[in-house]
Amino acid sequence: MKIWIDIVNTPHVRFFNGIIKKLRKDGHEVLITARDFSNIHDLLDIFGLEYTSIGDHGVTLEEKLLSSTKRAYDLSKFISKEDIDIAITKHSIELPRVAFGLGIPNIFILDNEHAIAANKLTLPLTNKLIIPEIFDVWNTIKFGMNPNNIVQYDGTCEITHLEDFKYNEKILETLNLDLDDNKKIILMRPEPSLASYLHTDCTKSVLTPIVNELKDIANILVIPRFKAQSTIFKDIPHVHVIKTPVDTFSLTKRADLLIGAGGTMNREAALLKTPVISCYPGKVLSVDKYYIEKGLMKRSTDLNEIIKLAKELLTKKSKEVELKTDNLIDLIVDEIYKTYKEFNK
Repeated sequence: MKIWIDIVNTPHVRFFNGIIKKLRKDGHEVLITARDFSNIHDLLDIFGLEYTSIGDHGVTLEEKLLSSTKRAYDLSKFISKEDIDIAITKHSIELPRVAFGLGIPNIFILDNEHAIAANKLTLPLTNKLIIPEIFDVWNTIKFGMNPNNIVQYDGTCEITHLEDFKYNEKILETLNLDLDDNKKIILMRPEPSLASYLHTDCTKSVLTPIVNELKDIANILVIPRFKAQSTIFKDIPHVHVIKTPVDTFSLTKRADLLIGAGGTMNREAALLKTPVISCYPGKVLSVDKYYIEKGLMKRSTDLNEIIKLAKELLTKKSKEVELKTDNLIDLIVDEIYKTYKEFNK
């Protein structure tokens, strides 16, 4: 088969890496398209994955609409010249539209039930939907998804990210960071303020007051999502802004605590057994509830409570929790084969 994968966000490179390897090992051709956003291209280069860059990402609603419309048009022209058997993506707005228009079966991976605009535009055109078991299925059916074409799994998307992870014990030396050896390390990740599902000012961050409260008792490392976010923290004493791309897994594992205003790195920290506090400013996602309920993540948006939790987690040894999940890579690859056969009966 010739399989088209569209990558539209940085974490999706790691998510699809193991899937791509398995498909190619099985003898299939994988065609990758990727939009020019954040560090997507850098990560694809690091993983040695060839791709075709198509489209970008807007900031305002008007820019996002125009970018997505142009990207769908450019993808349509590009993909129509390829002999694609099946397409798969995670949260790409354009792939389901293009695949549907060209008569290509498509699989959609979803882990954000609050991305309402995106879900309205994609789910009615999706042949097969893969979601976590913790998801309320109604949050997909109400947008037009056929319940008979939904596949659920135990865990979250991040379980595929760690497939080939090798811990770099000297990550701090690799980054040449000048840290205070007498202080513990707190890694922080700002909110995804450019996302359509989160209405926030990209020149500010909910992490700023938290940083100001904790910078004197710990080494603070901040991994920004884009340039504007790095300027928010660059002049704060005792705060180190990490340039990307970087081995975030090793950094997360090395850290004594992660405080994240996003989602992916928080869940990766939970899987790496690093204490994590989520201060995500939007509605709590079900995939975060998965780790909160299992005792692998704390959650608060109250400054005083976050500071209290941070101090407790830095001084107390966390309880080991054994986490068993489905093998998501095998499940997705199997669904690709099943969907192709169903579509070509």
